[in-house]
Amino acid sequence: MQLAIFIFIILFTVYVLLIGYYWLGWISIPKYQPLNENQHSTTKISIIIAARNEEQHIKACLDAILAQSYPKQLFEILVVDDFSSDNTAAIVLQYAAQSVQLISLKDFIAEGETNAYKKKAIEIAIQQSSGELIVTTDADCIAPKNWLQHISNFYEQKHAAFIAMPVRYHTPKKFIEIFQSLDFMTLQGITGAAVYKHLHNMCNGANLAYTKKAFDEVGGFQGIDHIASGDDMLLMHKIYKQNPQKVFFLKSDSVIVQTAPMQTLKSFFNQRIRWASKADKYHDKRIFAVLLLVYLFNVLLLTLPFVSLCSNAIFSITIYPFTCSMSVLEIWIFIIIGKIIAELFFLFPVAQFFNDQKLLWWFPLMQPFHIVYTVISGWLGKFGSYKWKDRNVK
Repeated sequence: MQLAIFIFIILFTVYVLLIGYYWLGWISIPKYQPLNENQHSTTKISIIIAARNEEQHIKACLDAILAQSYPKQLFEILVVDDFSSDNTAAIVLQYAAQSVQLISLKDFIAEGETNAYKKKAIEIAIQQSSGELIVTTDADCIAPKNWLQHISNFYEQKHAAFIAMPVRYHTPKKFIEIFQSLDFMTLQGITGAAVYKHLHNMCNGANLAYTKKAFDEVGGFQGIDHIASGDDMLLMHKIYKQNPQKVFFLKSDSVIVQTAPMQTLKSFFNQRIRWASKADKYHDKRIFAVLLLVYLFNVLLLTLPFVSLCSNAIFSITIYPFTCSMSVLEIWIFIIIGKIIAELFFLFPVAQFFNDQKLLWWFPLMQPFHIVYTVISGWLGKFGSYKWKDRNVK
């Protein structure tokens, strides 16, 4: 027991230091402002959307992109229909006169031929694209008016090979939406900090940009095309290894893409299990080390209250120059409070950026649910299977 408590305290200490480093990284990222608001960009952009059964969302997504301030002749939209069984393809065809191209994945592969449909969809779209810069988003996303303009300006100023950008959920109302928004906002803050500090690679496929040249130079998805997810982070690491100084996080409220949270607990867990399923596939071992630290810390947070029911042991804790005696439960409570304080300290400037400070009042109440979900989704991501877009994935 003494050893377990010692390990727990060490993990907590490292975790708090890591959160502090993320905080420093986030506040250090300069908020992007174009050098010239009237800058005339010349970059041809190809926006790629892989869509499966998205009839409820695809119209709003396309309307937002077509309303961009970026010159119409400088961007194209390619929607890849991934074996949809609804009216997704029919809705996209209605936009054919507005330079929206529909690509049917079934014209290239048979269903069941791959385990990585989204990667295959993006790969095929890139082959048919004419843009210098590839921008990916999801069919349930809404982009702001100056999204493409600021991406292009940033790309031309930085000569970037890969650009990760912020994503947020629509204004949450239900408990599960608030929980997801807080969790996702935390991940977004970590993403920005980690990319800016070159600590490890993180991004979200709902809002990415990379050059076709960089994609081709690393062989596209070759070597990772057997993994169901990872069209974003696994590709990012391949490009980072070749161009470490040309990978950026674009911190600007003009490029925040909004997406829809999962509406049910089942769909939420399936999403998070899908994200966790690639944890041991990262060639970037730095992020694996971070994920392992977070997972082990949460496992101990979950198990220690039950251990305290079976143990009356008292431990002497020294935080120089003070020494105090604490039970297992008291140690657990102390660490939970410390965790909440550290995470809120990190989250406050992130919430300010996303204009979601009001959500922070919910944060302490969400802790028990977050700990449980982290442990369960992490375990099932490695040893279980999940259902995504009506497909069973192992």
